[in-house]
Amino acid sequence: MTAPIIFAVPKGRILDEALPLMQAAGIEPEAAFFDKESRALMFATNDPGVQIIRVRAFDVATFVAHGAAQVGIVGSDVIDEFDYSELYAPVDLDIGHCRISVAEPTELAATDDPRSWSHVRVATKYPNLTRKHFAARGVQAECVKLNGAMEIAPLLGLSSRIVDLVSSGKTLKENGLVEVEKIAEVSARLVANRAAFKTDARVSELVEKFRGAVSA
Repeated sequence: MTAPIIFAVPKGRILDEALPLMQAAGIEPEAAFFDKESRALMFATNDPGVQIIRVRAFDVATFVAHGAAQVGIVGSDVIDEFDYSELYAPVDLDIGHCRISVAEPTELAATDDPRSWSHVRVATKYPNLTRKHFAARGVQAECVKLNGAMEIAPLLGLSSRIVDLVSSGKTLKENGLVEVEKIAEVSARLVANRAAFKTDARVSELVEKFRGAVSA
């Protein structure tokens, strides 16, 4: 019996926006998937040939790149951070829109000029993406890796600036920060394991279904 395709989806806001697209592509999770009390990580779908795993966004990229899952949904920020050669991102799902930006305290921004930077100390969960961005500008970036609560790093003296996702900017404002440089626009992508896409027709067919769902 052929093993089912494993479809990795992220927890949180992107998943909420992705569910209608998944349904349009013919994938409907079992009822347990929507049970907020459930601690299960793997779920059946209406298609016996597809199972869903629900994991952290950063882990979606790792599962798919290493072939533990064949298909997944993840933000372009995560794709850029890991830059896995085996991760193929054929479809922009046009959801999960935000941006990844550099921010600093409002008081500092009042007199600061990003064009004059030669060295920055930055708190971020995107150290690779951050270093690459600043290196392209000839700026040395010292990155402090955090998994969350980036906004309080400048307040507590951990770093003078942060690099993080920004949507409305409300969280930055509430913590006395302001955007000073946009690194990239971000949206969610359908990703596939490159080898699986080439060798398993079911994977390429699923990609085409999502492409159709987005353009519908």
